[in-house]
Amino acid sequence: QVQLVESGGGLVMAGGSLRLSCAASGRTFARYAMGWFRQAPGKEREFVAAISASGGVTTNTDSVKGRFTISRDNAKNTVYLQMNSLKPEDTAIYYCAQALRSTAPMAVGAYDYWGQGTQVTVSS
Repeated sequence: QVQLVESGGGLVMAGGSLRLSCAASGRTFARYAMGWFRQAPGKEREFVAAISASGGVTTNTDSVKGRFTISRDNAKNTVYLQMNSLKPEDTAIYYCAQALRSTAPMAVGAYDYWGQGTQVTVSS
């Protein structure tokens, strides 16, 4: 069983930055793709960014392109989401997830393990 623990959320003013981290348990972290998703109140969980097992391929949803960057450190079993130029509409609970495949999917259903989430609130 894989455990994923997110950290780094908080309250920030519009235009500010936050860096989310997600630490994974287990010895197989480097084999699998990782993703970040978010869910705002009253909305469905949506894809934000994903990274392949090697870290060589990343993908972002259009609304965060140029502002958010996903990365990973396989030696530390950790995936990151650097969020810059934050907007109030980025307010949500952010979840990291692991897919038992090496390529980076965007669908919620493609992920097998999920963290508990970390709240990000952007004030205007």
